[in-house]
Amino acid sequence: MKILVTGATGFVGRNVVEQLLRAGAEVRALTRDPARADLPGAAEVVRGDLTDPATVAPAMEGVTAMYLFPVEETAREVVALAGRAGIRRIVDLSAASVTAGLHTNPVEQAVEESGLQWTHVRPCGFMANMLQLWAPSVRAERVVRYPFADEPMNLVHEADIAAVAVAALLEDGHHGAAYTLTGPALVTVREQVRAIGEALGEEVRYEEVTRERARELMKAQGGFAAESADLMLGFVDYGGQAASGADGYADQDWSALMRPWPDVERVTGRPARTYAEWARDHADDFR
Repeated sequence: MKILVTGATGFVGRNVVEQLLRAGAEVRALTRDPARADLPGAAEVVRGDLTDPATVAPAMEGVTAMYLFPVEETAREVVALAGRAGIRRIVDLSAASVTAGLHTNPVEQAVEESGLQWTHVRPCGFMANMLQLWAPSVRAERVVRYPFADEPMNLVHEADIAAVAVAALLEDGHHGAAYTLTGPALVTVREQVRAIGEALGEEVRYEEVTRERARELMKAQGGFAAESADLMLGFVDYGGQAASGADGYADQDWSALMRPWPDVERVTGRPARTYAEWARDHADDFR
């Protein structure tokens, strides 16, 4: 069985590649820049860009299943190409906000209408997102400046997202399922910062700042932090529209996601990883 992994160098995609290889599957990994991919040598790394479906078509030859990173604009064309290439099964990366009814996902719709076997993987917030936001200040000053000190967050380890995707790619019985993935417990920002400090074996200070100040800091940081600041801090909603209310999410009902979901354990047979485990896994990134 040869499996195509798109978005292979992302937090989840990289874990999907590694876990598939450990399971004995043949893996073809799609990336825009194979020279910089730094993926395991056992993976066949090929060039392709989901925003340009014509570049993806050659990578589909001889493939039976595909892990699909979500690019809404080209999802229907990519899925159609997969069907014509003989791919029988697609596992797509979606979001738990779809479960909560906060928005719909055109990628999910394209996959469902394809006639192929499909599984939606819907993670809550990535624990790894905070790596991109906080690691620079933790490395430089051993400090995190962020709002929402004691508001509980539902976060999931990227390795658990990958584990569910890998199970759905390799095993029968997952067709038509939408798995909502969370960690084993809600965790506040204070608790996250404490866990990072414990993983480092050093004190990491937490300084609560306003949303506005956090936005300034994230915009100045550039990259993912700048691109995601408005959404993560609640200045826009999932449709990109200006959000209302002091916390930015007054008109959105998050109640469905304010509890742990059992799907990671249900699919993999083991409990979801904790935030403390994630912090230990990434201690060197913060050090």
